Amino acid sequence: MSQTLVPTNVANRRGFLMLAVAAAAVVPMSESALAHDGHNHKMSVTDARSDKQRDAVRDQKTFQTAVALRDLWLGHIFWVRNVSVAAIDKNDSAIKAAEKQAVANAQAIAASIEPFYGAAAKEKFFKLLAGHYGAVKAYLVAAVAGDVSAQAKATQALTSNADEIATFLSQANPYLSKDAVQGLLLAHGGHHIQQIQQLKDRNYDAEAKTWDEMKTHVYKIADATADALSKQFAKKFS
Repeated sequence: MSQTLVPTNVANRRGFLMLAVAAAAVVPMSESALAHDGHNHKMSVTDARSDKQRDAVRDQKTFQTAVALRDLWLGHIFWVRNVSVAAIDKNDSAIKAAEKQAVANAQAIAASIEPFYGAAAKEKFFKLLAGHYGAVKAYLVAAVAGDVSAQAKATQALTSNADEIATFLSQANPYLSKDAVQGLLLAHGGHHIQQIQQLKDRNYDAEAKTWDEMKTHVYKIADATADALSKQFAKKFS
């Protein structure tokens, strides 16, 4: 194994995110803006209060966006886990059903950036997320077959994909450094690998701990994304 890796309804989740983004685009006229004139540049008590109100609104909208993204990323690990369990049990119908949801979830995660970066970015992000899932699936198939060489190849693909996603996101948003994003994604990929091994070995107590770690970690990914979006698109979040 490479040392670079450390071991609801999709439509509703997407709708919640779109609602949060739409709310972020509404900028109410503040009391200070109505009271301001060209001769008085000193900040009044009303101005200071309005600044605090704007900060509170921004924090709330950032929180709402983070919640929506957390739900999407939680869906990602939930459905990939279902694919893993079904593959280990050799349940083809269950694999097909879970995989359909995993793909729909990846489409929803990709769509979450469209309001900010456009349709082309959404399509690019979906291809990168599909690459992430493809590498995880390749590792899963190799693990079930006991093919060590194929596991190593899949691990390398997962590592390369993390670099590609980190490059894409860091170029789109200056508040997402490539190193930070890549570190988050490498750890995320490592969690997938660790979980697959534990499920294959029927080590369910250990896998339960890994699940908690995975959940906490994808929340970090969601929160970092929401924070970066709120900084880059401050007007939409204020």
